[in-house]
Amino acid sequence: MRREIFDEDHEAFRQTCRTFIARELVPHLQEWEEAGVVSKEAWRKAGAQGLLGTAIEERFGGGGVDDFRFNVVLDEELIAAGVTGFGAPVHNDINVPYLTKLATEEQKQRWLPHFCTGETVTAIAMTEPEAGSDLQGIRTTAVRDGDEYVINGQKTFISNGINADLVIVVARTDPDPSSGHEGISLLVVESDAPGFERGRNLEKIGQKSQDTAELFFNDVRVPARNLLGEEGQGFVYLMQNLPQERLSIAVASAAGAAKALELTKEYCKERTAFGRPIGKFQNTRFELAEIATEVEIGQVFADRCITEHVRGELSIEHAAMAKWWLTEMNKRVVDRCLQLHGGYGYMLEYPIAKAFLDTRVQTIYGGTTEIMKEIVGRQLGF
Repeated sequence: MRREIFDEDHEAFRQTCRTFIARELVPHLQEWEEAGVVSKEAWRKAGAQGLLGTAIEERFGGGGVDDFRFNVVLDEELIAAGVTGFGAPVHNDINVPYLTKLATEEQKQRWLPHFCTGETVTAIAMTEPEAGSDLQGIRTTAVRDGDEYVINGQKTFISNGINADLVIVVARTDPDPSSGHEGISLLVVESDAPGFERGRNLEKIGQKSQDTAELFFNDVRVPARNLLGEEGQGFVYLMQNLPQERLSIAVASAAGAAKALELTKEYCKERTAFGRPIGKFQNTRFELAEIATEVEIGQVFADRCITEHVRGELSIEHAAMAKWWLTEMNKRVVDRCLQLHGGYGYMLEYPIAKAFLDTRVQTIYGGTTEIMKEIVGRQLGF
C-alpha cells in the first residue's frame, strides 16, 4: 500500500537499516535463537551504524532527531527480516523517553553516550511475579538511607534482562500501601551494583533470541542521584510514556501481519493441489482478500497514530486502541496464514511457523488486550 508518512530521510534510513539487518543480524539468527540471547557485539555494531538513540541529542552521540518515524522504520525492517529477538525497540522506543525527559544533565552525561554506542544495553523492570498489568500492586521497595536508596524485590519477564547494563526499576519509595500510585518512583540500577542478580533467562514459546529474565534486588544500594525525575512521581511518568510503548507494539504487529500476508501469497502461488496452485481456489482467494483488507485497514490506523504521536497528540485511548486491535489482528492473520500453508505451516523451517510463535505474546505484553479495552472503555465515560 502507498504510505505518506515518510520522507526521503526516512527512506534513506530504511535502506541503512535493511542493509545492516541483512549483513549483521540475519546470518546469526539461528545461533541466537539457540543461545536465547543476541550477542553484545550486535548491539555495538548497531550503535556504530547509528541505529540506537536516534532521538538522543547529538552531543551525546545520538541522531539528534526526535522523530518517532525513524523508530518505526527500524521496527518494521526488523519484523520484515524475521528478526524478533533484537531488543532495540525496548532500548529505543520504550527507554529513551525516560532518559531524555527525566534524566538530569549529570545523568545524561553518565548514561547516554554508551547508550548510543550500544556499549550500554538498557531494560525497564516493571512486572513482578504478583503484579503485571496492575502496576500499583508492585512490592519492590526502595528505602532512602542517607545519600542512597536500598532496593529489595523481584522482577520478572524483563526484556533485555540478561544483556542489560542499565535497568530502570519501578519501585515503591513509600512503603505505606495506602499511598497507592503516589508511592512509586523510578530508579536506575547499574548491573555491577552489589546485590543485583539476574535469575533465569526464561524459556519462551517464541521470540527465542530475545533475552527475557528474572531480576533480583537484595539490599541493592544505589546513589540517590540515580533517581529518575521526582520521588513519588514514577506512576505518572509510566502513564505518560506507555502510549509510545504501546504504539511501538502496534507498529510491530502491523508489520508482522503484512509480512505474514506476503509469505502466504507467495506460498499460495507456488503450492499446487489437484493440479493447480492453491491460490486459484475461491476459498483461498477469499481468505487472502479478507486478510489483505484487514492488514491495510490496520496499517492506515497505525499510520494515523504515528502521525498523531509525531505531533505530540497521540491520546491514551488511541494508543490503547492501536495496541489491542493491531495485536489481535496480527494474531488472527498469522493463524489464518498458517492454515493456508497446510501441514508445512506447522514446520519450523517455514517462516510462518516462527511468526505464529513470535506473535502470540503481543496481545499480552505492554498491557493485555483486556486492559487496553478497559482503558478505552473508561475514556468512553464508563
